[in-house]
Formats: sequence, C-alpha cells, structure tokens
Amino acid sequence: MSTTPHRDLYHAFVDQGLDTWLARLPEQLARGLDRKRYGDLPAWEKAVAKLPTLPETRRVHLDADTVTVEVELDASRRRQSENLLRALAPWRKGPYHLGGVTIDTEWRSDWKWQRVAPHLAPLAGRRVLDVGGGNGYHAWRMAGAGASFVLVIDPSPRFYWQFQAVRHFVGDADGGAVQLLPVGIEDVPEDLAFFDSVFSMGVLYHRPSPLEHLSQLRAALRPGGELVLETLVVEGDATTVLLPGERYAAMPNVYFLPSSAALCGWLARAGFENVRVVDEADTCLDEQRATDWMTFQSLADFLDPDDPTRTREGYPAPRRAVLIANRPR
Repeated sequence: MSTTPHRDLYHAFVDQGLDTWLARLPEQLARGLDRKRYGDLPAWEKAVAKLPTLPETRRVHLDADTVTVEVELDASRRRQSENLLRALAPWRKGPYHLGGVTIDTEWRSDWKWQRVAPHLAPLAGRRVLDVGGGNGYHAWRMAGAGASFVLVIDPSPRFYWQFQAVRHFVGDADGGAVQLLPVGIEDVPEDLAFFDSVFSMGVLYHRPSPLEHLSQLRAALRPGGELVLETLVVEGDATTVLLPGERYAAMPNVYFLPSSAALCGWLARAGFENVRVVDEADTCLDEQRATDWMTFQSLADFLDPDDPTRTREGYPAPRRAVLIANRPR
C-alpha cells in the first residue's frame, strides 16, 4: 500500500494538534483496512494505484453540485480511469465528474446539501467532523464552502478507497483539508471537544442506542459548536417513535424512527440547546435510485408497488429531517 494517504492523514492530525487521537491512528488504520477481514480490499487498493498519472494543470470545483475535476486526458487514459473507477462500485454518494468521467451515484447527495447548506453556520475556517460520511462527497462540499479541516469517519473500506480515488483527481487543490479515517464514532476519543461543526447524516437510525450516539456527537464538539443531524423520521407528536421489525425499506439494523418533535426532545436530553428543525421532506424516487454506477436495487424496489407511501414492509415511506443544535458554552 502506498504510504502517501496515511502520511497526509498523520500530517493533518499533527497540524490540528490532535495529539491524543494521533497515537491511536496506527491501530485504527490497521483495523479499518484489515485485508483478512475485507477480502475485496486489495482489488480496490490496486484500482486506485493504477489510476493514470495526471497533468499538473487541472481545475477543481468543490463548490458545485457535481464535484468536478477538469483535466486533459486522452481517450485511452479516460477509458482507463473509467474502468478503474467502476472497479470501486457501487458508488452511492455523489455526483462526481473526474477527468471527463461522470459518476452518476445512487444518491443525489447534492440535493441533500442544498437542503442543509442554507441553515449552517458559515463553514469558512471551521474544523468539521463528518460522521458516516461515505466516500466524502459532502466533505468536499464543506471544503468548497471554506472549512479549514474536514475529517470524514466511516468504517467502510470501499468508501475509503473511493475517497482516495477522488483524492487522486483533486490532488492538493483543497490544501489537504479533507481527510478520511475508516472508523466509527465509537473510535473518536472521549470528550474530545474539538470540532466547530459535527455532521451526522443518515446514521442515527442505524444506532441501537440513539441517545448514546447523540452524546458521542456532543462530546466531539467544542463548547458552542454546531451539530447538524439528518435522519429518517416519521410524522407524529413528541411521543411518536417507530420501532421497525427486522427490516425497514429492506434495510437491516434500523432501530428507531422518531418524529421530529420527539427527536428535538432526544437532543435536549442529550445536552444540546437551540434545537431546531430546519427541513423535513419525503425522499423522492429521483433522489435515490439505481444507476449505471450502482446497479443494485434502490428505493423504488423497497416501496409497496401498490402504495408508494408505504415501504414493502408496510411502514411509512422514508421521510428525512434535518435538525441543527448547539453544544452549550
């Protein structure tokens, strides 16, 4: 494995003064990128290593809906890039346009960003933690909005190598601000109190102890820092919480779907203040769908064919809310 991604990650932690966490990185990286545990990992690593060398001249757009890198590639190198990027599929978060290759991801993650971004504290100069950030699409958008340091944590090694593939094209255009560590929230040092903003989008409903997750997010924030929470919700009052069975919209490990009002109470219980719901909407079939880059079943397959307002298990169809809150000073 090339040492460059790890070296850049270590340098970023040194620059940010994350000394306590720095000491844990070797063990966390070894566990998150364990070849014995993840049999496909060598193939993903090899695909990224084979991406063609790029000319120095490139134009990088991190502030556009499609994260774009304009760089001149001949037809042969463009085909090579596309074949190698496809070897990392399925691509779930995006979209990307890299060296003439358009990656049409399962999620139109730009639509989520359009709903979230108007409500954020200005990201310029902020240190951000993106929990469960996938391959880093939203992190690149955060850097495009001026964040000085964005750390994505996600335990999927496929997402790690997708991120490194995008990094290959972006190069140092972000000044190394965006980094990804293949771990979960439980691997963040306790009571870190470091980040100006913490994002948890699409994670809470996968946690069997949601209040514990909220407390972990709070502990990662500096006093006065901002939490951005995006999750599945159901309609109802402050006492409404859905506990699905074995699956929800074909997803396993979905534990609790509260109403937005109930979720506000959870955030207050976890020690947050200034809690507000800034967006709530049903997930539409154009936002999450199968594509040429994610050919498996997607949202349309998980709904009742006779009643798209219900999942195929009979629950309310996916509805998502964005809540923002602050850690008290």
